[in-house]
Order: sequence, then C-alpha cells, then structure tokens
Amino acid sequence: MLDTLDTMTSHQTTQTMKPATAAKKLGVYLEATPAEFQEGVVSRAELNALQTDPPEWLQELRRNGPHPRPVVASKLGVSIAGLARGGVTDALTTEQIDALKQDAPEWLQKERATQAEVRKEAVRIKERDAARAAERTDRD
Repeated sequence: MLDTLDTMTSHQTTQTMKPATAAKKLGVYLEATPAEFQEGVVSRAELNALQTDPPEWLQELRRNGPHPRPVVASKLGVSIAGLARGGVTDALTTEQIDALKQDAPEWLQKERATQAEVRKEAVRIKERDAARAAERTDRD
C-alpha cells in the first residue's frame, strides 16, 4: 500500500488553468491579452511568474486597460450590478474610467452612494456579530 502512495505522489501533474481563469486572477480583460496567452493554458508556476514579474503587455493592460468589469467597478467604487444598471456592459480603458469619474453622471453618483451604504451595513453586521460572539464567550 505504501508503494502505491509513493507512486501516486511522484506522478503529480502540473496544475493548469484556462486562459480566462488566469486573466481573471491577473485582473485583466482576456480579449486584450496576447494571442499566445488566449490560446494556451497557464500553469500555476507561470501565473506566479506573471504576478511577481509582469511582462510589459501585462503592465500596460493593468495601467491603461481595457479593464474587465470587476476592475472597472472597483475603480469607480460601485458594484458590478451597479455598472449594469448604469448601462456599462463592456470593458473600459483607464481613460474612459477617468472620464466617467470626471463627468460623474447621476447613475454613478447613485451607485456610489448605494455601495457606501452596503459597506457601512457590512461593517455594522460584522461589529454586531463580534459583540454577540464576545457575549457568548463571556457566558461560557
């Protein structure tokens, strides 16, 4: 049995992911990545290398975009659903995001306010739960 376990662990395969998963983990818009990135698979080691020493194309994408919706939402301070409600369904460049911030359309102001309330409520619930846990600890 021990020999079987040794054999199983010595033949570990390299963990790989689809380009879409790797792009998501890197915070970049897949369609804007180089063709060789989009068409291949990415190993865990390659992903780590891209994160620790990003090539010029990755630095450029992170700096100027186009950015995927989660990044756009974060940069604007709104939720992804808030983006959709505001009519933003595509990736945006940093320049487009900056222009939106500058223009501050009504939908963006409303979604930022909503997001601020959501964060405030999350903090309140976390504090309430911590207080309840402390009370339980004190009783025990």
